[in-house]
Amino acid sequence: MINQIQFEKEIKLIIANAIREDVGDGDHSSLACIPSTADGKAKLLVKDTGVIAGVDFALEVFKYVDENLSVDVLIHDGQKVRKGDIVLYVTGSSLSILKAERLVLNAMQRMSAIATKTAHYVDLLKGTRAKVLDTRKTTPGIRAIEKWAVKIGGGENHRFALYDMIMLKDNHIDFAGGVAKAIQQTKKYLKQKDKDLKIIVEARDLKEVKEIIEFEGIHRVLIDNFNEEDTKEAVRLIGDKSQTESSGGINEESLRMYAECGVDYISSGALTHSIHNLDLSLKAVD
Repeated sequence: MINQIQFEKEIKLIIANAIREDVGDGDHSSLACIPSTADGKAKLLVKDTGVIAGVDFALEVFKYVDENLSVDVLIHDGQKVRKGDIVLYVTGSSLSILKAERLVLNAMQRMSAIATKTAHYVDLLKGTRAKVLDTRKTTPGIRAIEKWAVKIGGGENHRFALYDMIMLKDNHIDFAGGVAKAIQQTKKYLKQKDKDLKIIVEARDLKEVKEIIEFEGIHRVLIDNFNEEDTKEAVRLIGDKSQTESSGGINEESLRMYAECGVDYISSGALTHSIHNLDLSLKAVD
């Protein structure tokens, strides 16, 4: 996973690009009818039930738009919310509040939906050793806040991108000429480039599992699209040679079953690609 400095840079880039996209040469709707000296106050209102996420991101947005805005946070990231709850109040320039409004809402609604779904998956795994992981199946340009939301919901982050971990999947293996060749070439590459990256290798069947565990230094075996019986056998074969991860179309109906097979991790793209935004609004306060 990327370090904190890289993560903060990603957040700054997301905010700057989103404001550029949304505001352009000015919020002319607000500029046309609200005096530049006008001050106001607004509340972030919850209109749904779930886990709130993106409060700290909203603080960064408000700061980016106008450092003089004052924010009073009542409910913090990771807390459960219900309809009628007020997450925060923001006070200051009316023009600045309106300029920040859409980015704050868009981000928090999506982040809260991801955190809510993740928290549900985490609850389903209670009593097992398995931990839930996200994937790279994220919205282009805002991966950092989506993965942030997974953490807020109690899940764990997989690799952030292509550069911070080696993951040899089916296409890599086929293009390389097989599991053994893919691993051998990867180890040679890392040595030549003097890179210290963890290696995850996908197995499509038990035969590939056996090939993978012949090699030392494999961080995790990705047990992809296995049924229950074969997953249990894969876990038995791998033992303590490496970590184990189940993946491939896993949803809330099948999640517990895979966890009870004894895997260390379960990855699910659904955490980020199949969610419905949590309904939030920013309303002016008299």
